[in-house]
Amino acid sequence: MWTLPNVLTVTRIALAPVIALLPFIEGYWPKVIAFVAFLAAAASDVADGYLARSRKQISDLGILLDPIADKLLLFATLVPIYWITRHPAILYGIPWWGSLPLWVAILLVGREVLITLFRFQAKRRGVIIPAGREGKLKVIFQDIFIGATIAWFAWKDLLVRMRWTGRLRDFWDQFHGMFVAVTLGVAVVLTAYSLAVYLYRYRALFRSAER
Repeated sequence: MWTLPNVLTVTRIALAPVIALLPFIEGYWPKVIAFVAFLAAAASDVADGYLARSRKQISDLGILLDPIADKLLLFATLVPIYWITRHPAILYGIPWWGSLPLWVAILLVGREVLITLFRFQAKRRGVIIPAGREGKLKVIFQDIFIGATIAWFAWKDLLVRMRWTGRLRDFWDQFHGMFVAVTLGVAVVLTAYSLAVYLYRYRALFRSAER
């Protein structure tokens, strides 16, 4: 039961509340630690699946825990991002977007919940829905956005503490902010697109359910 892939998955679950709480602590160091912890959790998401397949250690426990870990990590990162981008004192806002829109948070979380329920119903009918390329690409851009945003919070706190000025500071501030904004836009598009692809590709399941 406690194979290395399962240990990595459980570790990812344990990191979720830590990553959720650290950004709320004042100062840039807690946010830097949250950024590193998120990178470790995202890397474990790739590693546990690869190790389970390569070592032939795919288990019922791993199949159960892996999607739970993914959903917890997404929720644990979106909650602080949603609230902190609305911070009135420090300009944590994302360029173009301002604060993280509520509809975006609902879309990102709702898509995962809906697909999980859809997979469960499909499995009851003997159909296994694997992760598609669209879904994998969506995860990549979601992780890039989340990691870049946590680093954005740390950067803003660092500017308040150090009071840096100059062209290099202005360049990085604009580049980093635009990078966060663009990756969020791509993640939103891929989230909606991958959901539509899944529903269309397996639309026959809805027809069989109606019958």
